[in-house]
Amino acid sequence: MTGTDTTDLGIKTEPGNADYRRRWGGALMPSLGQPELALVSGKGAHVTDADGREYIDFLSGVAVNALGHAHPAIVDAVTTQISTVGHVSNLFISTRAVDLAERILGLTGRDGRVFFCNSGAEANEAAFKVARKTGRPHVVTAEGSFHGRTMGALALTGQPGKRDGFEPLPGGVTYVPFGDIDALDAAVTDQTAAVLLEPIQGEYGVRPLPPGYLKRAREITAERGALLMLDEVQTGTGRTGYWFSHQDPYFEGVLPDVMTLAKGLGGGLPLGACVAFGATAELLAPGQHASTFGGNPVCCAAGLAVLDTIEADALLERTRSLGARIAAAVERLGHPLIGHVRGAGLLLGIVLTMPAGTPVADAARDAGFLVNAVAPDVIRLAPPLVVTDEDVDALIEALPKILDAASAVPAQGGNP
Repeated sequence: MTGTDTTDLGIKTEPGNADYRRRWGGALMPSLGQPELALVSGKGAHVTDADGREYIDFLSGVAVNALGHAHPAIVDAVTTQISTVGHVSNLFISTRAVDLAERILGLTGRDGRVFFCNSGAEANEAAFKVARKTGRPHVVTAEGSFHGRTMGALALTGQPGKRDGFEPLPGGVTYVPFGDIDALDAAVTDQTAAVLLEPIQGEYGVRPLPPGYLKRAREITAERGALLMLDEVQTGTGRTGYWFSHQDPYFEGVLPDVMTLAKGLGGGLPLGACVAFGATAELLAPGQHASTFGGNPVCCAAGLAVLDTIEADALLERTRSLGARIAAAVERLGHPLIGHVRGAGLLLGIVLTMPAGTPVADAARDAGFLVNAVAPDVIRLAPPLVVTDEDVDALIEALPKILDAASAVPAQGGNP
């Protein structure tokens, strides 16, 4: 379908948002509900929908488009690679995968091994299998955590609403209250294979672990012979102003046994990684795990372009400074709907004083900004790391009117 009849004369125009909503509803499974906009083009932090309206993108595909849309470094890398060799499977060596694995390990400064896959859920599935290979049956995760929607990753996810309807899931998982170190201490035993934590819970309101929690978690796991696994799917690849958020001094130098990555790593292409360090990297033996598309040369070329650009353009430093500026500017507005801002770098949660997240996100979209209500009372900001000062200033300037508009809409629900 290339157009829609709009007059009796048969004049055709390109399909708009309404056309795509109708077609989406007829062709795609409604597993996440009906989207409102069809985005058809973008450049940097700007996107255009099927009706021709432009928005400033402060969500970047849920922290995926680290370099924004159509970044020339990614376009060049992908174009060159797909015109050279596009796919080799895991029966042959992907040279781009070797390059990227070495690069990731170099950024950690540690010895280890990398397993490449296509998503964060798959990366956490691999981590789950690594945990099983310890011979211990038990894994601990946090309430409110989100580790993916495949069956193993869903079993690790500490949100009952997402697990409902899919039991029985793989067993042996205990969920402890978020930030409660005593509960974690009590849950980890000599039968615990691993503790899996997000340094910042992105999908449950952008909640950073409390000060000192991760350090004590490292001590507890070391004492009992369990692995410490960090889900850096959303927080990794520069999103918080460090290559990996556990490198932030806030986390006091904690080193995980396993780290999972995805989202920003591929800069818009499907790319995930499970990174294991030291002896943990040897737990999965040949033939015990695989991914046909994992380490795809095209995706890995994009990943290398992302890392090269972040380094060359000093985006880690900019992410830290810009995130701090956004947080301070939002709180300075003093709007009655703003409680405070939490998070790190360019993964921020505007905590509202009432559950008005959806009306705020809707009003922001109407004003030309894409954000999302990650919780009933939290708005998530995760713009591309290349977002400009002008784009940030535009959002800050527009935010009071956005909040005023949302305040006139009845609140919906409570905090999850």
